[in-house]
Amino acid sequence: MHNIDIKKTAIDTLELEAAAIHNLAQFIDDDFIKVVNQILDLQGRIIVTGIGKSAIIAQKIVATFNSTGTPAIFMHAADAIHGDLGIIQKHDLIIALSKSGNTPEIKVLVPFLKQTGNTLVAMVGNMDSFLSHHANFILNTSVEREACPNNLAPTTSTTAQLAMGDALAVCLQTCRQFSDRDFAKYHPGGALGKQLYLKVSDLSDHNGKPEVSPLASVREVLITITKYRLGATAVIDADKVVGIITDGDIRRMLEKYEDLAHLTANDMMTRNPKVIKREALAADALHSMRQHNISQLLVIQENHYAGIIHIQDLLKEGII
Repeated sequence: MHNIDIKKTAIDTLELEAAAIHNLAQFIDDDFIKVVNQILDLQGRIIVTGIGKSAIIAQKIVATFNSTGTPAIFMHAADAIHGDLGIIQKHDLIIALSKSGNTPEIKVLVPFLKQTGNTLVAMVGNMDSFLSHHANFILNTSVEREACPNNLAPTTSTTAQLAMGDALAVCLQTCRQFSDRDFAKYHPGGALGKQLYLKVSDLSDHNGKPEVSPLASVREVLITITKYRLGATAVIDADKVVGIITDGDIRRMLEKYEDLAHLTANDMMTRNPKVIKREALAADALHSMRQHNISQLLVIQENHYAGIIHIQDLLKEGII
């Protein structure tokens, strides 16, 4: 066993980083507001750059911007001075991340950035640095110390950068009234996106429409349920849904009666079954299934039977 208090070390780390984030509130000043307004009026993109661990945080900030409706591109500070400056276009805004603001790469890069005439925003932890002195706006991410016991490895400082980037992204998202529908456009393949755009019809239309009449025999019901493999069938009378029979209903009938030959669908069905509209969201179908503790819903369109959606359909799509 190591002779350190692992639990205490972990808690101390989290408390240091939490305090650093809490401290950022005092740095939300006029520069922050001006940066948000400049980005809202921006005709180009945001170019986010950094070196070392700051470069990794910069990539995450870019990803958050892009997914919330603000076009952004990552440019590594070291690569920029070896040809990647061509990424920057006339109307772009540049955000440079650096804890010290004095790294060799930053000192070489900043003069070139100034030559382009683009707005330069410094997200920096040192207010008396090369980067801060040459930036148009400053986002202060100063921290008292790193969580690293040697006060060397970027820990607290990168956490502060990440949080400041999130604050920027959320402000922009809120100002643009970026909705959940907008979010879904940028995440069509993810579970979050699917919850916001995938409809019941996208799933139920592939399942077929098991149905029987109220006078159908137990054998007919079993054959229909088995054929469609949805664990249930609708009971339809005069083109109207009058009930549902699940494989669970049949098992209960087997427990109740020794002879099922005289029974019909009308005897076995659950009346007034739970239904969902074909154009409803698949996520709403899941909510209804959970609320009523069931595995299937009958799908209707303009009060006519349109099929069945099964909880397995939602599992396959990653909705659950």
